[in-house]
Amino acid sequence: MALYKTLTISLSTKVFIWKIEESLNELRQGIILTTNNSKRLNSMKSELHQKGFLSIRHLLKETGYADADVVYDEFGKPHLKDGKFISITHSFNFTAIIISDDLPVGIDIEKQREKILKIAHKFTPFEEYKTIANVDALISKLTIVWGAKESLYKIYGKKKLRFLHHIYIEDFKFLDKKTTGAIRFNGEEAMYNIEFLEFENFTCVYAY
Repeated sequence: MALYKTLTISLSTKVFIWKIEESLNELRQGIILTTNNSKRLNSMKSELHQKGFLSIRHLLKETGYADADVVYDEFGKPHLKDGKFISITHSFNFTAIIISDDLPVGIDIEKQREKILKIAHKFTPFEEYKTIANVDALISKLTIVWGAKESLYKIYGKKKLRFLHHIYIEDFKFLDKKTTGAIRFNGEEAMYNIEFLEFENFTCVYAY
């Protein structure tokens, strides 16, 4: 078992990505779950979700944390007991975490699928991207925008935020591999840096 990719954003902020290739029994090895999380794991009907859950615990282990070091608030947002910031994501056979000593962070992994063309109008002003003629490029761009908005939503960490009305992503070029985003809600605005990468028909986006 090994990490798929590690990204160093700064001295205090890192991203860790895991590709799930192990069996469920292999992923159980070396992981100690809290009583609550053990029940949570056993209640998952999908083996894929179980594998995702366990692989995230391996990512935590890689960074020196145990399952018990993560607590969830009333909105389901994860926090580290030592006060550092964390965000978690899982999509099919990839999982990832981002940890920062001093910055609120968010991360999202998405599989690139045509399905996003049908729901694009629900999360972004779709006309902004109609100039992209190549369907694969359009799917790629929309997946980055969705992942960026999901990452900012995770940073905010509470309900009532709407992707279409409260989260804004500055347009970008693929080659830049970065952009900026804003949360505008309740008369306040917060700006964030956003970076992205693509691999094996997946998109990973993280914000800080």
